[in-house]
Amino acid sequence: MSRLEPAANLFDILHHFWEHPRTERYVAHGLIIIFLIGLAGIELNRQGMLPAPLSAITPMNHFYAVDLAFTMLLVLEVMSLIFVLSTSVAKSLGKQLEILTLILLRNSFKALSQMHEPISVILDAEALMHVAASGVAALCIFVILGVYYRVQRFQGYLKDPTERMRYVLTKKIIALVLFISFVIIGIYDAVDFLMYGTKHDFFVTFYTVLIFADILLVLVTQRFMPSFHAVFRNSGFVIATLFMRIALSAPPYYAAGIGVGAALFALAVSYATSVFTHGTFSTVQFKGADETKK
Repeated sequence: MSRLEPAANLFDILHHFWEHPRTERYVAHGLIIIFLIGLAGIELNRQGMLPAPLSAITPMNHFYAVDLAFTMLLVLEVMSLIFVLSTSVAKSLGKQLEILTLILLRNSFKALSQMHEPISVILDAEALMHVAASGVAALCIFVILGVYYRVQRFQGYLKDPTERMRYVLTKKIIALVLFISFVIIGIYDAVDFLMYGTKHDFFVTFYTVLIFADILLVLVTQRFMPSFHAVFRNSGFVIATLFMRIALSAPPYYAAGIGVGAALFALAVSYATSVFTHGTFSTVQFKGADETKK
């Protein structure tokens, strides 16, 4: 454990800095500034007032500023996901579903950026259908998430305090590696876009990396919690992440359906492993914290 502690301490420092109230205020102000700069840049480009290099990468539709702001918001949520990963696998999956919900909402705004200014119902009918599909799917996942969090219960797989500490330290190391991957992917995508104008879907790439991180967590879980119940639960959560990854690269209608399916699958796995706990049957209360065993 002593060899892992320096890296774990570094992760704790990053975690504390990210969740500090001052950092949250600065981040919120930064999002507002980015949104206003995006609007101003698009308007300047529409008026032909930007230099050629900037004009080549600046869109002409004002709705792109909304897409930019939402993209930055999603990046911040991904950061929060990385830090949640070290606390609970169930909370981590819930955070992934929250991000998927915001991505679907972002897809709605992205569809808006493809519409005319002003919007024409006839000319923009297909884009409006995409907005509706993504919006309804996001609402469905939001509702499913509410139920998902209600059915969670403490499983108590690890009884030994030393083993629990080792498990937490290992998860922090994995989360730290994921954070480094997050930074590298973000820098590469930003540089490639600014220098060559090549656009990459950051979230598709990151969710692909996240699948491998989740699989690694399953293997780590096998080391500390070898019971079938624990391995099934965490493996099922990986399948839900895989569905989310597929949804990110699917066409709008398929993305909406697969996203809702991923949320329902995550809920089913969580509910089943909460009711059938270690070979016993228990009732899960949707309202309140009291749970009774039969």
